Amino acid sequence: MSVKISASQVNELRKKTGAGMMDCKKALVESEGDLEKAIDLLRKKGQKVAAKREDRDAAEGCIIGTTTEDNKTGVIVSVNCETDFVAKNADFVALTNKVLAIAVEKAPATKEDLLALEFEGGSTIQDKLTEQTGVIGEKIEIANYRTVKGEFVSVYNHPGNGLAAAVVLNKSVDGVADAGKEIAMQVAAMNPIALNRDSVPADVVARELEVGKDKAIEEGKPADMAEKIAQGRLNKFFKENTLIDQEYFSDNKKTVAQYLQGVEKDLTVSEFVRVSL
Repeated sequence: MSVKISASQVNELRKKTGAGMMDCKKALVESEGDLEKAIDLLRKKGQKVAAKREDRDAAEGCIIGTTTEDNKTGVIVSVNCETDFVAKNADFVALTNKVLAIAVEKAPATKEDLLALEFEGGSTIQDKLTEQTGVIGEKIEIANYRTVKGEFVSVYNHPGNGLAAAVVLNKSVDGVADAGKEIAMQVAAMNPIALNRDSVPADVVARELEVGKDKAIEEGKPADMAEKIAQGRLNKFFKENTLIDQEYFSDNKKTVAQYLQGVEKDLTVSEFVRVSL
C-alpha cells in the first residue's frame, strides 16, 4: 500500500533541496514519506548525475568577493556551472553568496577545506554542490577560492558576476577605501600579470627579451642595437603589464604608483588577486 504524499510535504522538500516538484514527489513516494530519506535519495541522484558530468566543462558561473568587517581579509569564490542561463539564476547567485559567507566566517585554508565545511543540516558544501548537480542537471563546482590579507583590503565585483578583484594596501589611512576601490577596478579592467617588475617570473622576462631581440633583427637592426631595443620593449612591457607601473585608468597622466602617492605618502599595493570566468 503506497503512502499518500501531500502537497505540503513536496513543498517542504523543495524548499530544503531546491529540487523539482516531480523529483521531490518521486523521492517522497520512494522513501514512504520520510523527509530525511527523501533528501538522501535526491543527493544520491545528484551524485550519479555528477559522476556522469565529471568530464564536462563548467566554464560559466558566478564569481563574488567580499571583505571581513575590519577590511583585513578579502575572499573571492567562484562557483561554476555549464551554462550562462544557470549562472544568472537568482538561486545560483544565492548559493554562491552562501558559500562565500561560510568562507568568510570559517576562513578555510584551501578549496578542499571549504568544500568539507557544513552547508546546512549536517550536509557539507560538497554535498550541496553534488545535490544541485542532480537538481539542475549541470556540473556544479567551486572553480576558484582565493583569499588575501593585509592592512586594508578592497574588493571589486564586476557587474554580471563574471569577474572579481581584490587588492591589499599597506596602510589603513584616510582615503584608503576609495583608493582601494579604484585600484581593485584597475586590476579588473587592466588584468596585470604581476605587482611590479621584480615580481614578473624570470622565464617571462627572458621570453620578452628574446622576442624583442628577434623582432629587432628581423627589422634589420644590428645585433648590438637589437639588445638595447629589446630592453626598451621590455620596459614598455613592464609599464603595460605590472600593476604599479601601469597607467592609472582614471588618469593616464599618472601611473598607479603616482596615484597612490598622491593619496598618502608611501601608500602602495602589497598584493592583488583577480578571478574571472
